[in-house]
Amino acid sequence: MPATVWKGFLSFGLVSFPIRLFSAARSDHVHFHMLHRKDLSRIKEVWFCAKENKPVDRSDIVKGYETSKGEYIVVDDEELKRIAPATATTMEILQFVRDKEVDPIFFETSYYMAPDETVSKPYKLLYQALVESQYSAIAKVTMHGREHAVLIRTAPTGLLAHTLYYSNEVRAANKPNVKLEQKAGSKELALAQDLIEHLTGPFKPQQLHDTYRENVERLIEQKKKGQKITSTSHPRKAPVIDLMEALKRSLSTSGKPPKSKVSSVKAPRKRRAA
Repeated sequence: MPATVWKGFLSFGLVSFPIRLFSAARSDHVHFHMLHRKDLSRIKEVWFCAKENKPVDRSDIVKGYETSKGEYIVVDDEELKRIAPATATTMEILQFVRDKEVDPIFFETSYYMAPDETVSKPYKLLYQALVESQYSAIAKVTMHGREHAVLIRTAPTGLLAHTLYYSNEVRAANKPNVKLEQKAGSKELALAQDLIEHLTGPFKPQQLHDTYRENVERLIEQKKKGQKITSTSHPRKAPVIDLMEALKRSLSTSGKPPKSKVSSVKAPRKRRAA
């Protein structure tokens, strides 16, 4: 059985039932160890006291919140448990929303939600109600040292929970100032739509690969065998000058015939200088 990330109750009006959350995804990458260049021995992390100028044991470390420069309030784990909200043990549904109302930019981490033990009737009831109403639920739950807003939605495998960033965590100041009022030309738009149509297909996540990781693994294998390192070529890309011509070439390399009449229109010839 997979490791439980959170265990408690899901509150749905006056109905509550036990659930468990399991991690739905996690990043996977090549892990490097830090080594001493001189003898390639492992480097260990040392907790160091700046005032006494010496290392300290983990058992001598406490949590501290800085109230002003160099001034701290010490808080221990038992005190944090005493002030944990009710959502530490009960995930409370607050409202229901349409999926499209929640911008994916708010999505943080995904979890599978399963009924605990054999109590599955209320779980199935909520699942069926969400499917038929085409709504998702907004809830709150406390885990990993903070209270999270959560979107609960349906999937073919059951209920999924996505923790959400709070509005103050979304970096609105980083939004690009792009002027979108100017509309594209009808010919350019038709060609772009042709290109989209040619590249359209079902989503198959198993076909997506981390090329960088594969290259790192190949590098390690080549070094292990004493082989020559295979370099990766990076094609140069210049800014598009003639948008129509670039779209036409993109269509020609797609291997499919153009669908719109616009894509077969020849570009106007440039007049020779007299």
